[in-house]
Amino acid sequence: MVLYALGYGLAGYLSGSLPFSIWITRLVKGVDVRQAGSGHATATNTMRQAGFGPGLFVLLLDLTKSFVPVRLALKYAPSPWVAVLTAVFVVIGHCWPIFAQFHGGMGLASAGGGLLAANPLAFLIAVAILILLTLIIHHGARASLVTGLVVAPVFWVCDLGGTEFWLAAALGIVIASRFLIDWNRQYRELWLDREKR
Repeated sequence: MVLYALGYGLAGYLSGSLPFSIWITRLVKGVDVRQAGSGHATATNTMRQAGFGPGLFVLLLDLTKSFVPVRLALKYAPSPWVAVLTAVFVVIGHCWPIFAQFHGGMGLASAGGGLLAANPLAFLIAVAILILLTLIIHHGARASLVTGLVVAPVFWVCDLGGTEFWLAAALGIVIASRFLIDWNRQYRELWLDREKR
């Protein structure tokens, strides 16, 4: 069991550390995505600097780099806890990637990929909560932080108390912690977070 946890955890971290937004933005525009916009290696920041198409491609890759290892862990590991651990390490790798000087993204897409691997309905509920809170709060980072904290309780109320609940609980802690750094950030260019002028 310990060997499974170590192996899948390491694989998850390395998969999460693949900095697709950095690579693709550099390929398309010749710039480091972290040097402008939010300063983070995210799909949204790729959209700002390289366009919608490259940003969407990064989003799909960030979902996939979590979906694949978590799905494999759910299928082959001896306990669902290994899948939860794998998902957490994917998000940690995405936020603090070894292949990008430990300066990466925010982890939302990677967390979403883990939820999608466990339960597509849980993934859709989490996305709906994020969108709703963003529309209400008008601040992406604060909405993401609150989403990280409330998704697991919502899953419990919706009778989703299996692996998806534990994934949401564990990933929510990482996401909420990560988005604290942008709590006071002023948004000027996001579609849903446009700052009133």
